[in-house]
Amino acid sequence: MEGTGGQVETSPISPVKEKDTAQPQQREENAQKNLDATIEVGQQPPGPPAEGPGVRPEAAASQTAENPQESEHPVAGLEGDSAKSHETAEHLPASNLWYCPDGSFVKKITVRGQGLDKPKLGSQCRVLALGFPFGSGMPEGWTELTIGMGQWRDRIWGELTEKCLESMCEGEEAEIRLPGCSTPLFKLRLDSFSKGRDSWELEALEKEALAREEHSRGTELFRAGDTQGAARCYGRALRLLLTLTPPRPPQLTVLYSNLAACQLLLGQPQLAAQSCDRVLEREPGHLKALYRRGVAQAALGNLEKASADLKKVLAVDPKNRAAQEELWKVVVREKKQDAGLARGLRKMFS
Repeated sequence: MEGTGGQVETSPISPVKEKDTAQPQQREENAQKNLDATIEVGQQPPGPPAEGPGVRPEAAASQTAENPQESEHPVAGLEGDSAKSHETAEHLPASNLWYCPDGSFVKKITVRGQGLDKPKLGSQCRVLALGFPFGSGMPEGWTELTIGMGQWRDRIWGELTEKCLESMCEGEEAEIRLPGCSTPLFKLRLDSFSKGRDSWELEALEKEALAREEHSRGTELFRAGDTQGAARCYGRALRLLLTLTPPRPPQLTVLYSNLAACQLLLGQPQLAAQSCDRVLEREPGHLKALYRRGVAQAALGNLEKASADLKKVLAVDPKNRAAQEELWKVVVREKKQDAGLARGLRKMFS
């Protein structure tokens, strides 16, 4: 029997700025830390990594797949009427601030766009991107970006850029900032874009094909060690498939399981447990989901629940070493808890 740790699954879907004096590397590290503390990923946006007790990433989420298949500082302004842009930025009303619904960034509109249309899935956008940190992997200057497609979306900077573009009108210029920060992370101008489609306009076969691509890319990133990028891909695939009318494809189970593996590695046991719940609702005997939920519950301090899940794994696969090790850790912690409680009671009644 295969191990039940962090292997991800790939089974197919059935067809149907102020001056910065720091060194470039330092700037990139600082910017990435700020983003990691703000931008969440996955099916539900995970919070900043915070290892919980009992989570051992190498045992919990680092094994192989089931069924394998960043300019140095922000620039002063954008191209165009720079004097007008600068003046507008200094006298912006509150209505020129747009807060991303998931709380990941704030957009300060310096030049308003035209019309009401915004890029959608498949829209090809001509963009002027300025101020990305050194080593971000994002383009600098004029570039073409397609919403919903391309590897530029894999990293956290790409995800942020895509969210921003989806909120912009043609000709709009904006500074992108973290909540509570006055210094722009980067600046964007959306020069033009082609017509795209909302997800509800896609046929079921199109959604499944896009989800297949996201799933495959997620597994590539997971194997390459980019856990956050993988989680973003799995999350995007899930969002596509969840819009399908029941019965939904079995791919959902695989994606939720893979996402749980990423969430454990990212130190997000609460989210991992929730993802495993979704798997076990569909497939109660799914060993990897039981194991991962057990590890997540141990990290959350729910030792009784952790023990129950791990024992279910061992009842089916008694030689599963990862489950044996995690259950042993839980038992040790339970004994320590009981001993501490006993000492407390003796003090109370002595």
